[in-house]
Amino acid sequence: MRVMVMVKATRESEAGMLPETELLSKMGKYNEQLVKAGVMLAGDGLQPTSKGKRVSFSGKQCLVTDGPFTETKELIAGYWIWQVRSIEEAVEWLKRAPFDPGAEVEIRPVLEGADFGENLTPELREQDRRLRRQIAARE
Repeated sequence: MRVMVMVKATRESEAGMLPETELLSKMGKYNEQLVKAGVMLAGDGLQPTSKGKRVSFSGKQCLVTDGPFTETKELIAGYWIWQVRSIEEAVEWLKRAPFDPGAEVEIRPVLEGADFGENLTPELREQDRRLRRQIAARE
């Protein structure tokens, strides 16, 4: 199963403060462990919301709002995509992460084709496979 591991934003990350070299080194070593174990598929930190935009849709209208956004607890500062056997395995990997006290991280399963049942027709399954092959070819 694939999971998305979302690192919640903090006042510091939203202020654009970057991690110290020591934390970057620890996180680099942790990421190496994840890659060697075949767990980590992708991962990156995100710029603060002051550099982003939020797009809201209502019918045919869309509203674009410039950052920064409030409610830091609702924001994401970084993410990983992991391949694990279970969400419990993801929790065990996350317990080893070198986060500072107070950090908050959310783990959520990624929807897979089978989760959509009959709504994902054979044509849509083929389209999904084709698009995934095209993406993989770019890497």
